[in-house]
Amino acid sequence: MFLKQMQVGQMAVFAYIVGDRESGEGLVIDPAADTDRIISEADNNGITIKYIVNTHGHVDHIGGNADMKERTGADIIIHEYDADMLVSTPPEMLRMFHAKPSPPADITVKEGDIITVGRIGLKVIHTPGHSPGGIALYIPGYVFTGDTLFVEALGRTDLPGGSWEVMYESIMNGLLTLPDDTIVLPGHNYGRMPTSTIKNERENNPFLG
Repeated sequence: MFLKQMQVGQMAVFAYIVGDRESGEGLVIDPAADTDRIISEADNNGITIKYIVNTHGHVDHIGGNADMKERTGADIIIHEYDADMLVSTPPEMLRMFHAKPSPPADITVKEGDIITVGRIGLKVIHTPGHSPGGIALYIPGYVFTGDTLFVEALGRTDLPGGSWEVMYESIMNGLLTLPDDTIVLPGHNYGRMPTSTIKNERENNPFLG
């Protein structure tokens, strides 16, 4: 498996490339910006981007969708509850983030769905709370947590559709049930290190006590 974490855009967003080296199929998670750099990284490693997966519909994570889709022809995937948000970003927010409007989703997903590239399957874990359609993506050994779980911190819940109680339940009954050694790959580089583990979050995240 090919896996690359890349910091992009204005708000220390982490985009990820995940690919199957044998088939050359891959996907990009949250291409917020710097799409040329993301595509070059994929190309240089023999990965063809088949899907654009958004962990949620906020503008700081979807800003590169239009360019990425235009360049690669990849299908855009998002949870069904955030599909409308994907195409309704206010113009002033787009200007603030120097972002283009996202095309609509080609595919919507829900809890338990599997997104497949080559021999790799990423399981969708619905993690509402930061947004109604927030998702994490799980491959044995790794979980991409979007803006739900950061390194020893949590995503904000004061935006429309957010809920602290709902997000806490998403984390406790969803993410923290994964194996202890699962590597946490967050949606922003906001912590003291770029990755964590489920065990570390359970033991050291001050918001989960």
